[in-house]
Amino acid sequence: MTIAVIDYGMGNLHSVAKALEHVTHENVLVTRDARSIQGATRVVLPGQGAIRDCMGELERTELSGLVRELLASQSKPLLGICVGQQMLMDHSDENGGIDCLGHLAGQVKRFPLDMKDSDGARLKVPHMGWNLVAQPNAHPLWDGIEPGSHFYFVHSYYVAAENDAEVFGTTDYGSVSAHVAVGRDATFAVQFHPEKSARAGLRLLENFVQWNP
Repeated sequence: MTIAVIDYGMGNLHSVAKALEHVTHENVLVTRDARSIQGATRVVLPGQGAIRDCMGELERTELSGLVRELLASQSKPLLGICVGQQMLMDHSDENGGIDCLGHLAGQVKRFPLDMKDSDGARLKVPHMGWNLVAQPNAHPLWDGIEPGSHFYFVHSYYVAAENDAEVFGTTDYGSVSAHVAVGRDATFAVQFHPEKSARAGLRLLENFVQWNP
């Protein structure tokens, strides 16, 4: 039993791997080897930085086709993290506009620069730090995690999914209600960093390694 963390040069790979090792006795492998990824029982798609660079590196390492195949077949559980969530959508406004993997219908949009909190103070972009996550739809990865639990974020762009049934987590920041957990069938993806989100984040990872959709 192996969990493959896809190494295409973008993402907090080893922190994710260490967090997974903390919650499972399964083999956790950080790899860009296609055969190892295909042979894994579960796959994690991380991402960090600009989406243009993430999509570009996925192509350069010749892993884009494999990821598309995994998403199309839904043959094993796949967890997207941070930009790994954004990459699953149709299109991102970042870097002048980038087409993404198109697995889930929706857009990736930038937080408005003029947002203010309830006291009138200007909110910073990127959205960085802890924020609560509501659970508009039930999902096995929420098992044991209370609605409104806090998770750790670092992002300037957010997902706006088209299908409400595919939205499993939302976070309010200023005037925006961001879709921070989305999924369908054997795919689940989050904008926050579970590996940096203390007990709730580790529980989500534990749920992922036990999930059999």
